[in-house]
Amino acid sequence: MSWRYSTSGYNMPGKYIEKYNQVPVTKEKRKRAELPRLYLANLPLVDWAELITLDLSQYEQPGGKESLVKQLDHAVRNVGFFYVKNFNISQEEIDNQFALGREFYALPLEEKLKFHSASDLARGEYNSYRPAGHRILGNGIKDNVQVYNLPKFDGHHERPQPSVIADNIKEIEAFSRKCHTEVVEKLLRLFAILLELPDEDQLVRDHQYDVKGEDHLRYMHYAARSPEENKKVGELYSPGHTDLGTVTLLFRQPVAALQILNSEGNWKWVQPQDGTITINTCDALTALTGGLIKSSIHRVHAPPADQAHIDRLGVLYFARPNNHVVLDPIANSPVLQRLGLTTNAFTELGQHLTTEEWVKVRQTQQQRKNKDVQISTEGKYTYKPKDLEILPGLQAAIYN
Repeated sequence: MSWRYSTSGYNMPGKYIEKYNQVPVTKEKRKRAELPRLYLANLPLVDWAELITLDLSQYEQPGGKESLVKQLDHAVRNVGFFYVKNFNISQEEIDNQFALGREFYALPLEEKLKFHSASDLARGEYNSYRPAGHRILGNGIKDNVQVYNLPKFDGHHERPQPSVIADNIKEIEAFSRKCHTEVVEKLLRLFAILLELPDEDQLVRDHQYDVKGEDHLRYMHYAARSPEENKKVGELYSPGHTDLGTVTLLFRQPVAALQILNSEGNWKWVQPQDGTITINTCDALTALTGGLIKSSIHRVHAPPADQAHIDRLGVLYFARPNNHVVLDPIANSPVLQRLGLTTNAFTELGQHLTTEEWVKVRQTQQQRKNKDVQISTEGKYTYKPKDLEILPGLQAAIYN
């Protein structure tokens, strides 16, 4: 069943849902030179990152994939962030997902909590609802992030859903599958060409949608904070980190907050670009490529002044290798062999983790309830070693 669309909203199964309208983009000045000197100490400077945009309409053209790989090479080796456009998912389909996320977060807290399990989080199961305040961000301030994760529809993750989700589950599944086939699989073939693998479908076979895996679609809600609270946590909603999977897809939303650490060691804002998805490469892909493909370092900053009062709603898709895939460096890549990239952080510890094992231990660490995180006036986060331990000998990195 498809949604019937009008200019005012969507007639979805079970309920009429108002159309989703994005807020205006920030008008904050971009460059220091454009600001009067007396403002420099007080206004956040929105300095946009320069990222490439892959036009996926070239993908099926003669020589198109090879041309895209040339563009992709520098981005994934040095930054781990880029945009894609012309990806065969309509803006209406994307807006429908934002509308569903908005409707879910509008539910009373007691209703949302029916789909929350603290014990699941404690053992690394990160599906369904996680309320804001689950963790202490630092200096006694709780996190301001609500998350609803919808695992991919591979037949291994059946679970109850709130009515706004259950009533539209076929549309959600169709969107989830399109994220995978229209974007993830194409990127995997480009990575295979970059690695000079003998078969460009090799990575696709390790990321099959209908094989058990921990991929999920996410609706993510950041509540606006007071200036006083933001100051206590270094103006951050989330400190610098990497994602654990293969790639993350972030659908365009206009509240500026995402920042990346570029190859020069500077934090840059990621600009919302019309008609694009922002892509970042992640830990599992770094492991599989012996560090050749960079796991992007990013954080979520409090928005610029003209958007600081606005809650931030995100729609994301997290792709991971299938659960059985062992995250050792790919042995049949001529590129990795030439460069001597035959080990990774896991194998150097004598570990040969499957994706399922990695996801569970990493998510267990991520969801561990920190109680004594300290944040300096400069915004430096200091954790106790136990808070960051993923495995004996392996700790999560926090990028200040």
